[in-house]
Amino acid sequence: MGSGSAIELGIGGVGGVYFLVEPGELIIDLEKRDRNIRGHRTDLRAILVGPDREVLQRAEIPDDGQPAGSGTGPAGRARLSARVERKGIYGLNVTVSNDRYGEEIIWGFRTNCSHYLIETSRGHRSARRQEPIVLLNPDRPGDVCFAPRKGAFGMEIADLPDGVAALDVYDAKDALVHTLPVVDGRASHTFPADVQRDAAPWRLHLPAQQGTLQIDGVTRWEDGDAYPNLPCWTPDADAFFPLQMYRWILTPYSRTAYGRSGETGEIVFRVNNNSEERQAFQLGIAFPKDEWPVRLASEHVEVDARETVEITVHYTVPDEGARVCHIWATPAAHPDFSTYSTLRVKAGVAPATQRLEMPIVLRPYRHENEQFGYLPDYPVENQVYFDLENRPFVRTSAGVEALRDGQWVCTDLSTAVRSHSGATYGVSSNKIAFDSDNDVYLVSSTGGQAVLLHSADGGRTFSAYPLEAPGERRCVYDIEQFSGCNTPQGPPPIVRYRQTASDERLIWRKINDLELLLPQKVNGRLVVGEPIRITDRCIGLAAHSGIPSTVVSQGSKVHVAWGEATDPGGDEPGVPAYVVTYDRETGKLGDPVLIGYGAPPNDVHNSPCITMDSQGYLHAVGGTHGQPFQYARSLVPNDAHGGWTETVAVGEGLRQTYIGLVCGPEDTLHMAFRLWREDPTYFAVGRYASLSCQKKRPAEGWEAPRILLVAAFSEYSIYYHRLTIDRTGRLFLSHDYWSTYWFYRMDHLGRRRTLLMSGDGGETWKLAETEDFL
Repeated sequence: MGSGSAIELGIGGVGGVYFLVEPGELIIDLEKRDRNIRGHRTDLRAILVGPDREVLQRAEIPDDGQPAGSGTGPAGRARLSARVERKGIYGLNVTVSNDRYGEEIIWGFRTNCSHYLIETSRGHRSARRQEPIVLLNPDRPGDVCFAPRKGAFGMEIADLPDGVAALDVYDAKDALVHTLPVVDGRASHTFPADVQRDAAPWRLHLPAQQGTLQIDGVTRWEDGDAYPNLPCWTPDADAFFPLQMYRWILTPYSRTAYGRSGETGEIVFRVNNNSEERQAFQLGIAFPKDEWPVRLASEHVEVDARETVEITVHYTVPDEGARVCHIWATPAAHPDFSTYSTLRVKAGVAPATQRLEMPIVLRPYRHENEQFGYLPDYPVENQVYFDLENRPFVRTSAGVEALRDGQWVCTDLSTAVRSHSGATYGVSSNKIAFDSDNDVYLVSSTGGQAVLLHSADGGRTFSAYPLEAPGERRCVYDIEQFSGCNTPQGPPPIVRYRQTASDERLIWRKINDLELLLPQKVNGRLVVGEPIRITDRCIGLAAHSGIPSTVVSQGSKVHVAWGEATDPGGDEPGVPAYVVTYDRETGKLGDPVLIGYGAPPNDVHNSPCITMDSQGYLHAVGGTHGQPFQYARSLVPNDAHGGWTETVAVGEGLRQTYIGLVCGPEDTLHMAFRLWREDPTYFAVGRYASLSCQKKRPAEGWEAPRILLVAAFSEYSIYYHRLTIDRTGRLFLSHDYWSTYWFYRMDHLGRRRTLLMSGDGGETWKLAETEDFL
């Protein structure tokens, strides 16, 4: 394969390629041309990874330096290669600085690997996902080979060059299926379900390799599609292999474990069957060097369609240093397909148990386990909350997990809810609340109806109380959780958001009725009571990150914070943040108090947050979307209507979003949030999103933000972070890094949620262990 010969592919967008590689040398020649449309600096970054996602090589093709509007520039090239010892799925990850959609570049590759699939995967958009195949090399013909949907599917091709009169589609036996006539540079056809397609791939032939292609089941998806969100194709029918069917066949791709010399341990891996039929898989262990004591619990598993089976690997820690083995998996139905994961076992203490040097710099395919040996022995599906005895609780998809007598125990809500035994309970809110009797409360859902679950025995059994009428439109709920100095005397207050309108022109402008629910205990049961209307202009609640506290109470006083939608033609500088107090004793709701504005206006991301300190003073922070948060404190304890301090920005020029706010010992406020940064220390080109924290001591201003996590990739990121606090004032920060690039985050099956903790008010941090909860 000559490195100087022309590369025929010209692809728009970003994403990457997966290779099914045989032992030997893997060579990939990569090419990039800048389109020079907007004049941004577009450096292409390529990462070659092995089956276990070890980064084998990196390459960069810099911007060509041409001005905006100058047209397509000269080709830049790079070569990546690897010595392959064992068959497996290798990956090429392609991203571009300042261009997460890949609109500014044309890229292509050539390889000596005979089997490969391109996965067109741009950065995310706030809309239904679509990944059109864009081809930009009209001087050459080209093919797009793909696995066709079993049912009827449509195909549309636009932006075809002049002179192209028709496009042909062939089946897996290379028989012509249909010829699509081209009119004004466009072609389309719907293939009926009865067209034979018992094999893949089909092949679309383009006389000139230029066009924008949409194919149902390949570049856009509906419910019931066999392989949603897997936009895989290849320009060569002979290169096709069944990657989609065996995607995530063995995960995690790697695991690093530590232990004492001679100690035995076990790691769980998962065999995933992504196909539509039950499949058998052969498993085994291979050693890149010397053998050492490690074994599989089973070397053969059968897995139902779309299901996963866990397998356990037992190992013995070496006397010193590290030992490595590969766990491989091969489907019986396709013995030519095989790949592996890697287990590394090291003698010694895991860095995860020690104080960490901050910030943690996430690197592509190397997160907390690979860097620190982080293997949580506690549930990490959601954030952790603490009851009055400081026992930890976590809401999970199965129910509620709590630490009891040194062991994590799951309460299955399908059997624990006495009045609805056998029902399933969804997670309407992942918050867990406690009252002064140490009763446990959850907002859940069953049968399409929101319910409040209440436990008087520490979360072992629950009773369910409807929050909505049967058939009523589903609402969003927030419940008062412990944020440092608040414990409701009775059942915690609940706020309810019922969306009444949206705006097609402004996707983040929502209009909601906001209501306050105040359940009471009456003769051993709860009475939810009638809702109290707060406003009909609430913009809603952004709760996936930050989980802002929107309600806090003390005694008979309940304080609610919210943001409002405004007239799109108005001159408001942001989302107005209001606070109001309701007095249970008098039954009076005060007039809303304007705290400030969170920029930009009409953006649901800008949910405000409220908490209180040990003296009862209220602290409110107005949410923003890429601007400094706005802060104010009440002048009178436990009252929103006695005046507020002047609203101030928590810092100058900060690009903050998604508040998490708690009040620690000595009334120090702590926030966690996403903070946009431009720092050549981590990314020479482009901005990145960090997970950061900030504190304010009493009678002092807000300190400068501290960076806790640096993203693995530049451009857009989110952390789905949730900051909580225990009854002694320790901080717990749960997060799950999420890159904008679909190629990266879809490669990982499941979540990567991690729990950090600080016992000294955010000065130092470590990765939490069960020992930290005891």
